[in-house]
Amino acid sequence: METHVHLPLSKPFLAPIARYKPAGQVLGRIGSLEVRLAASRSEIEAAQALRYRVFVEEMGACLPEEAMAQKRDFDSIDRYCDHLLVLDTALTGETEEQIVGTYRLLRQEVAARHDGFYSQSEFDVTDLTGRNAGKRFLELGRSCVLSTYRTRRTLEALWQGNWAYALGHGIDVMFGCASFPGNKPHAHALALSFLNNTASADAEWKVKAIAGRGLSIDMMPVEAINPRAALAAMPPLVKGYLRVGALVSEEAVVDPAFGTTDVLVVLPVKQINGRYINHYGADASRFAT
Repeated sequence: METHVHLPLSKPFLAPIARYKPAGQVLGRIGSLEVRLAASRSEIEAAQALRYRVFVEEMGACLPEEAMAQKRDFDSIDRYCDHLLVLDTALTGETEEQIVGTYRLLRQEVAARHDGFYSQSEFDVTDLTGRNAGKRFLELGRSCVLSTYRTRRTLEALWQGNWAYALGHGIDVMFGCASFPGNKPHAHALALSFLNNTASADAEWKVKAIAGRGLSIDMMPVEAINPRAALAAMPPLVKGYLRVGALVSEEAVVDPAFGTTDVLVVLPVKQINGRYINHYGADASRFAT
């Protein structure tokens, strides 16, 4: 079935976007929260330990034996990514003990020099980037926050860091896998169908799953979709991407290791909801240090 009803969820930001030039390594501060890139191996390992606590201990992911033994979520892609950290500087102890949130950032030119993007194991990212030659892509991944810090302020800090980083590197498109819990896609038929009917990517940004792995997210007729119920059933991160102005893939992929159902989220910078850019500043200046 092909029912596509695009709701006016956002208005793009039309003013010129300035490049961000941080005075130091800190990308922003909100109260006691500080957002910056990891500056050492020990900080990266602390971020991986946080990911283990959330993905394995809280969400039940099953990682490779070595990762489980070390109680750190890590893979071969970690070594060439930048790791965005949110720290609560009000906490006592070393810097590594202050990390409360993280994102993994991978620029297209860096991925090309190494083993590629993480999400290309599930989605045909090569086709997406190839059809948009000349645009610079940034993959966002491994987003996680400690349960006691899942607040608006922490999310603001993470997005301040993402936005400042994207501006600093002249990024045109942000993308990455976003997950629904569980390995039964039809359990999320309402939310997935809502995404299909309100935020499905157009021809320019359309992306398919790797052959044999995808399942259409067009699971319900439009007249059966209750938008309020669909939004209530949606994971907060996916809902956040939707509000910012992101588009989603037409297919979902089951990730057996993490026990999730993933969609690929695509966020062209020029399509970001103007309200959010005004909130952070077109030059990422509002929460800058």
